[in-house]
Formats: sequence, C-alpha cells, structure tokens
Amino acid sequence: QVQLVESGGGLVPAGGSVQLSCSCSGRHISAFEFMAWFRQGPVNEREFVAAISRTDGTWYEGPTKGRATIARDNAKNTVYLNMFRLKPEDTAVYYCAASSGGYISDQRSYNNWGQGTQVTVSS
Repeated sequence: QVQLVESGGGLVPAGGSVQLSCSCSGRHISAFEFMAWFRQGPVNEREFVAAISRTDGTWYEGPTKGRATIARDNAKNTVYLNMFRLKPEDTAVYYCAASSGGYISDQRSYNNWGQGTQVTVSS
C-alpha cells in the first residue's frame, strides 16, 4: 500500500551536485518515524546515508556526511537528498526507505523501500 519512488539520478561529473527525490504514496511521510536514504555501490554493501525524523531532526553517516543534506516537503509528500562535491566513489544506487521505528541507521528498521535511482559520478 505504501509506495516510494525515487528520481533524479543520472550521470554527474566529479565535484558536481545532484538532488534526488523520493515521492511517497499510500501514507503520508509524516506518519513514519524516519525517512531515510541508503545506497549500494557496485563493490559495496548497502549503507546508510541520511535520515530525517517526523520532527525534522536529521542524521548522517558514512563518506557522504558533510556532503549531503536531507530535507522533506510535507505538502508534496516528498523527501529529498542533496549531495555535492561528488566523488566517483559516490557512484551507487540510492534507495529511499521509510521506518515506523527502531535504530535510525539500521536498514532492518525500515519496512518500505523504493526501487532505487542510479547516480554515476565520472572522474
């Protein structure tokens, strides 16, 4: 019943920026404890990138910490991930996820997942 659809990925140069969008349907994003972004690169395990809570608290981990910002637009029922100063190692499929509770950066806390959007960073 809940559907998350990511968009905004593509080919970007190293040092550039990108904005990813996660559109939610079936339930409002404010009903979830956390909305988050994870990523999985071609030679990496899936890792946590960023999350935002119902009260707009944010949490960042991993190599993109300091180079990523998560935001939400409740009116549009959409969550965003802005990344900048991109590096080739940021190349990955980026997934949006929704959680009803648990540890914020643990993928096991997330019940709903999008299909992912590919970000490729060229050197």
